[in-house]
Amino acid sequence: MNKILVICLTVALFTIGSYSDAQKKSFVDVAGLDPQIKPGDDFFRYVNGRWYDAVKIASDQSGVGSYSFMNIPQKKLLQNILDSVSKAKNTMHSIEQQVGDFYESGMDLATINKRGYQPVKPILERINAINSTASLLGFVATELKSGNRSIISFGVGPDNKNSAVNIAHVYQAGIGLPDRDYYFKTDSATLHVQQAYQQYIRTLFQLTGSSGAEATRDAATAYSIEKTLAAAHKTNIELRDVDANYHKLPVIPLGKTQPNLAWGTLLAGLGASADSIDMAQPAYYNKLDTLLKTIPLDQWKIYIKAITLENYAETLSQSFVDASFEFNKALSGQATQKPRRQIMTEQVDNFLGEALGQLYVKRYFNEDAKKRVLTLVNNLQKSFENRINQLNWMSDSTKQKAREKLYAITKNIGYPDKWRDYSKVEIKRTAYFENIIALSQNDYEFQLEQLNKPVDKTQWGLDPATVTAYYNPSVNKIVFPAGILQYPYFDFAADDAIIYGGIGMVIGHEMTHAFDDQGARFDKDGNVKNWWTKEDFQRFRTRTGQLAALYSSFTVLDTVHVKGSLTLGENTADNGGVAIAYDAFKMTQQGKSSEKIDGFTPDQRFFLSVARIWRVKTRDAFLRTYVNTNPHSPAIWRVNGPLMNFEPFYKAFNVQPGDKNYKPEDQRVKIW
Repeated sequence: MNKILVICLTVALFTIGSYSDAQKKSFVDVAGLDPQIKPGDDFFRYVNGRWYDAVKIASDQSGVGSYSFMNIPQKKLLQNILDSVSKAKNTMHSIEQQVGDFYESGMDLATINKRGYQPVKPILERINAINSTASLLGFVATELKSGNRSIISFGVGPDNKNSAVNIAHVYQAGIGLPDRDYYFKTDSATLHVQQAYQQYIRTLFQLTGSSGAEATRDAATAYSIEKTLAAAHKTNIELRDVDANYHKLPVIPLGKTQPNLAWGTLLAGLGASADSIDMAQPAYYNKLDTLLKTIPLDQWKIYIKAITLENYAETLSQSFVDASFEFNKALSGQATQKPRRQIMTEQVDNFLGEALGQLYVKRYFNEDAKKRVLTLVNNLQKSFENRINQLNWMSDSTKQKAREKLYAITKNIGYPDKWRDYSKVEIKRTAYFENIIALSQNDYEFQLEQLNKPVDKTQWGLDPATVTAYYNPSVNKIVFPAGILQYPYFDFAADDAIIYGGIGMVIGHEMTHAFDDQGARFDKDGNVKNWWTKEDFQRFRTRTGQLAALYSSFTVLDTVHVKGSLTLGENTADNGGVAIAYDAFKMTQQGKSSEKIDGFTPDQRFFLSVARIWRVKTRDAFLRTYVNTNPHSPAIWRVNGPLMNFEPFYKAFNVQPGDKNYKPEDQRVKIW
């Protein structure tokens, strides 16, 4: 698993009440529909086709539309807050002072550009002073605590086998491209990314004083080390295997099996007191241990310099920002850089997310939305329970365990009950780079303080203003931030068909994650523990295999296929989310009626809403990167994929054999 508007009166609750004539607003973009496309051929295009063909992607963006791209207009609301507090006289260490001064420090381009790369010079000098493997690892540990990550990835989180306690985890690391496959694929699009990345490293070296020849030589050295490290990485698909990515190992014996890493000393340098660690990908650390001796120290220093400059490039002067953008546009297709206000709004959200979130909630969030959505969540739990009870492939004993897990889910809506305290961080209005370091150190200390302590289930993994939602299997929790509680997902004035097809589908999606190919491995308490009969789990695996195969048959960009195994968890959740939300909708007054609005039946409006929430258009370069690295399917298949498996959709739109997305009943994949 890796996040508004003034709202009116409530609509009808689950099985009671009614929706007034005033509330029968359309909420269906009839002008965006493309009547030339049959719903059974391509429902995504039927609902969104005219919009898709007419909309233009801004030159400083990689896409436009709903879901993650709603964070673009969302940032404008946050900018309003930041423009206000950054100009006010605020009390020191108040959240207004912290977010306002951090924002202003990043907006002060005159000072940032005047400093050039001076802020990072002391770090580069420390790299030059490295004279042994021990001092190399000492540098790596010290810098990791300030956010400068390189060959070690360290974190604190629940123990998969004892989820009540936080332990130390280390993960594969050390590469600058999106994942390991980018170093080895030879298609033209990937080669273009490789070349852009190597040019980026060359440029960074030149910007810090190297000649062209030196920069070319050192960039080749750094890239070669990255490629060697990448060869020891697991693929994105292999990383989905819960058991294969958990290895709790005692620290002392690691001193013998990985002597060059000197884990006891390394952990001490990280400030981590641990007699064991979860080494998620041991093959990477076995390889790294060997490379620390086989690769000359001078080459390691070149590599560490390159990674350091990459990590800090966007906090330095404009020439470094430009270099970073030139590389990243090969991945995103974005033509121009984002406005500085938008960049800094994202930075404040990244580093002071809950502080900014408090101000956002005060200004924009309607508390009644929290109550309404909690009602929806409870309704969908009932719907999901009914679906579990009716499964023909699961035994009664496993059904009982599934119900127990379902009702043990913790529900977080809107914003955290307990806000994070950033008051210890010293934010200076004219020191952007130093603010980044201070906030990164605070993030690290916040994480480290939880090591070996009970898991705090009240903590959130994203910021309240973010347009997204998530499920965390280690604590069996679903989270719906304030940011997603807006149209097209949620609106008080909308009829139930729109709401259940919108935020209802999202709720059902997150609930289903508790029972996808990864979530199904965790019990109701968040432990990786088998709660299935052998036969039931095999039947479950058969069905998820069928779903992976189906999605692998879907194409984007003509020849690029969806990675069915990479997206399996999200596809399972999309299919389950639609079904669970639909069943809950059918228990409402509108769901039981046949009254049309805008010429559409209640069922049709439900499915129109499902397609509307995934209304997204992206640049081809972004989409290619997305398919290669993202566990979600592209928007078109988040609509068409689940619906081709769902009988009520066929009935609602009279989908018939011969329609392009028609599937015979025995070929429709049904899991939950």
